[in-house]
Amino acid sequence: MIRKIFLLFLTVSLAVMLDNSVASKAKDRKFFKDLTLELIQGNSQANATHLSKSDLLNRDQLTPKSSNNCQTRNEQPKFLVMGGGGSPQSNEIALEKNILYFQRTLKQMGYNPASANLFFANGTDGQATIRYLDAQARERFKSPSIPHLKGAATRDNFQQWIQQSRNHPQKQPIFFYFTGHGILNQENDDNSALLLWENTLLTVRELSQLLDRLPSDSHIVTMMAQCFSGSFANFIYQQGNPNQPLALQTRCSFFATVKTLPSVGCTPEVNEADYQDYSSSFFAGLSGVNRLGKSVASADYNRDERISYSEAHAFAKVDEKTPDLPVSTSEVWLQQKITDADFNRIANQPIIYWKNRARPEQKYVVDSLMKRFKFNPKLSHSDNFDRLHPSQMETEEQQAYQMRLVMELLNIGMEEKIRKSQQKSEIASLKRLIACEASSWR
Repeated sequence: MIRKIFLLFLTVSLAVMLDNSVASKAKDRKFFKDLTLELIQGNSQANATHLSKSDLLNRDQLTPKSSNNCQTRNEQPKFLVMGGGGSPQSNEIALEKNILYFQRTLKQMGYNPASANLFFANGTDGQATIRYLDAQARERFKSPSIPHLKGAATRDNFQQWIQQSRNHPQKQPIFFYFTGHGILNQENDDNSALLLWENTLLTVRELSQLLDRLPSDSHIVTMMAQCFSGSFANFIYQQGNPNQPLALQTRCSFFATVKTLPSVGCTPEVNEADYQDYSSSFFAGLSGVNRLGKSVASADYNRDERISYSEAHAFAKVDEKTPDLPVSTSEVWLQQKITDADFNRIANQPIIYWKNRARPEQKYVVDSLMKRFKFNPKLSHSDNFDRLHPSQMETEEQQAYQMRLVMELLNIGMEEKIRKSQQKSEIASLKRLIACEASSWR
């Protein structure tokens, strides 16, 4: 329902914006700015009341049956994967297939799939909990069939993994992949939750506090594909609280979408050829092979002969044909600092100015999305936006691509602002996040 309301609002609003007989260009630009900032910054109520798990679950946000929402280190990571729904009704087959694709990606990149710690839904008890549609579109259920599955996606299993890792510390970076559902904390969207098996929740702050138990020199990268996943960008802070300093550990992450929006990818459909989601695009960019086994264009944008997480993330921003708005921890960190004046300054500067200041993966995103809309790089985003034809903004995917473009420009602009600020602590934090995101599996 949240997605339907948002898309209806966005579609109608953008149609009005592109109709000069209804509103002036100045009002159009202000509306687009306000909408963008609302989506990427949310309510940011750092002091909001902490909701209980039952409060969150009672908000009717579990995915309905008909929905499909859902410092540089290059050593071999220690892999942790958790996924699935909270119950059979929210445990779609696409979530299982995401983990199977993750295993194929491991093998493609020279790792043994058995080396990963995999926890999914009800685990290995044999119960038929995965919901799918058969050839006649009838709802069916089957048991998980994931090789090397360790157990259920529960808080206890996560805590046990943390304890085992703490008892047997290794100098390996950690890569944690979550493919499941997210629950929005409407009172404080900086502290939303992962939905685990039996409809138990793990909030941003709880996850961060569990990770705090690991050695302080741990290097932790996560990739999360759930709804409202951008909220988990706050796991980079001590206790998961954005009012606190960055955690002692090196932490960064990549998310399917911003903290205010649901994501796509949780479908009971079985044909992977129809899957369009962040997991599909991210791992295709990372490995060079999509989930159908076909090669994709290289994401080695800086030509250093390896694919970093940030390059796979950039690949996904262009490849993923969905309404998602993918973000990383550094991007969320920068976006939360944007003021109206920042937005106006960046949006009104010729795009070529920002492209010339971008990192290689950012240039790829800007170039690709400009071409999609036939934008003139010598003009500002605002001037190009004024020239858009309504037909270029008809679909939710077109609207998302336009939002991704302006978000990329904002990222570049805010990064330049921080680097020029002479605020040593801010510059150090930014460099730390970007370095973490530039790490890789190989």
